[in-house]
Amino acid sequence: MNSRAIELLVGLFMLLFLGAMLVLALRVSNLTGFGGGDSYHLVARFENIGGLQAGAGVAAGGVRVGEIDNIEYDSETFEAIVHLSMNAKFDSFPQDTSASIYTAGLLGEQYIGLEPGAEVDVLVDNDEIYQTQSALVLERLIGQVLFSRSGSD
Repeated sequence: MNSRAIELLVGLFMLLFLGAMLVLALRVSNLTGFGGGDSYHLVARFENIGGLQAGAGVAAGGVRVGEIDNIEYDSETFEAIVHLSMNAKFDSFPQDTSASIYTAGLLGEQYIGLEPGAEVDVLVDNDEIYQTQSALVLERLIGQVLFSRSGSD
């Protein structure tokens, strides 16, 4: 085999390797979406979203049912407005569903967990989830513990 053929094979191998790394990076960073297809949109307001970011998952019962489209700040109510894009096949969440911000593991990324309620009527496109629980901010908890201990001395 001559050196030109070896160079071509090495080049082809490198292209395949870079393509595989790109696919892996997209899968790991959730940039490939949550399944595509039809979706509907919901809105939730939180006092504190911690490190929640657009593209993070929305889960119910441990199953990914959507993702966060974008996050805005309402300067009148001083709340974060989180826009959710929900997979259309999960379209039966009751109107009294609650949304909480959780962290995957001790230092993992944050996501929104939905807890279905008991209402008969379901959330539809552009509805708002009114029952929300803000993120648990670790720094704030540590500060509260430290100040409560220093006050009891």
